[in-house]
Amino acid sequence: MPARPLARAAIVEVSRVARVTPNTARVTFTGPGVKGLPQRGYDHWFRFFLPRRDQVEPLLPPTEDWWTEVRAMPEDVRPVVRNYTIRRHRADSEEIDVDFVLHGDTGPASSWAGRVRPGDRAGLLDQGVTFDPSASGGRPSLIAGDETALPAIAGIVGTMGDRDRALVYIEVPEASEEQPLHAPPGVEVRWVHRDTAPEGGLLSVIRAADLPEDLGQAWLAGESSLVTGVRRHLVNDRGVARQDISFSGYWRRGRSVDDAA
Repeated sequence: MPARPLARAAIVEVSRVARVTPNTARVTFTGPGVKGLPQRGYDHWFRFFLPRRDQVEPLLPPTEDWWTEVRAMPEDVRPVVRNYTIRRHRADSEEIDVDFVLHGDTGPASSWAGRVRPGDRAGLLDQGVTFDPSASGGRPSLIAGDETALPAIAGIVGTMGDRDRALVYIEVPEASEEQPLHAPPGVEVRWVHRDTAPEGGLLSVIRAADLPEDLGQAWLAGESSLVTGVRRHLVNDRGVARQDISFSGYWRRGRSVDDAA
């Protein structure tokens, strides 16, 4: 896995908000946290600092020892911290797009994204990428996740080159939640709609799939039990080495994405 960068949190400001699917809001940010931000591509992720309801902007940790500093803050001013992925980075205009899956007021990030307006402020701390394009060694990759992993998957697919090969599975609630992806010729994207998928959803689909026998690596993200199930299947049934699988459980069934973050 690529090394995590040393960075400090900085303020970002909302410039635009758009609804890209019925349950996804795309928020465009500018400001000090975006200016000079490296354009890493792939699954470029960051720590996202949300202000308390009575704050204009979040109180940010001043150094790279951000977690110790956040924990030491009084609870009434301590920012809410979540993890998000850059959906698109336009370095020339110093803008980034971030997609938020909306699930009402069940958590602070979804609540914030459902109400956010241009001019609102938050905080960003660069965390680099987890996807390593060299790990496949020229062999095909398997990339799989649910709607919460869609921004990261879109970033990975959009950064891949014409020589890369990958099979991509994305599970979303229904067809209306699909998004256009810009995939190179060697990357095949397969959508799984939860409302019409077989029992077991994406895990069942992957178990039944004709996967390449020479997989170089797998990248898995989304609901925790889904990620665990696919990982076990790849190791136990497909012979994929554990060290060749990058995985992250973003949330747990029965808990909101915010609660699990």
